[in-house]
Amino acid sequence: MKIAILLVAGLCLGSASSSVPALAQSAPAGAPSHVVPQAKQTALGLYVTPREAADIMRAEGGRILFVDVRTRGEMLFTRWTPMIDGHVPFVDVTEFWDWDDKEGRYRLEPNGTFSQDVQKLLAAKGLSKSDRVIVMCRSGDRSARAANKLVEAGFTNVYSQYEGFEGDQSPYGQRTVNGWKNAGLPWTYKPDRAKFYAGGF
Repeated sequence: MKIAILLVAGLCLGSASSSVPALAQSAPAGAPSHVVPQAKQTALGLYVTPREAADIMRAEGGRILFVDVRTRGEMLFTRWTPMIDGHVPFVDVTEFWDWDDKEGRYRLEPNGTFSQDVQKLLAAKGLSKSDRVIVMCRSGDRSARAANKLVEAGFTNVYSQYEGFEGDQSPYGQRTVNGWKNAGLPWTYKPDRAKFYAGGF
């Protein structure tokens, strides 16, 4: 299925005449716009769908940083896409015996070096905080918070892949509504030590 890549002037790092598609905050006249639930909205208001993210990474991946911000367990057990540049958990389980009664799960702790870790990935690609960054989580809520955290740290061009890797839940509780995997985009069972998170909390 052909997806229209949204364009907006000034976001391309190349010349204005470049034919490479650009990320966009809002749709031009006549093109579909992003309808993003409030819980998934970000301070910058910059969003991409899974297919938009994949298409743009294929076209100009060397000029964009694509980061998976899910937990290490999610990366290992619900799989991941090799199209990311790296993995930096926004939150993670640090003590597997520490139960959160309110949330009904093991307690998640914030990654205190999240922004610094993402900046290291930027530097490894020769990019800066003004370059485009795409963040992706399970279903889009966490990536919105991660994007806002990066903005607080001085990043100025952060996009949330607002459907996430697994997508939203159906009325039956299964994640079959949308998301990277449900879009038929590349993903794998095989871990890659070079891309999986190597830091500590």
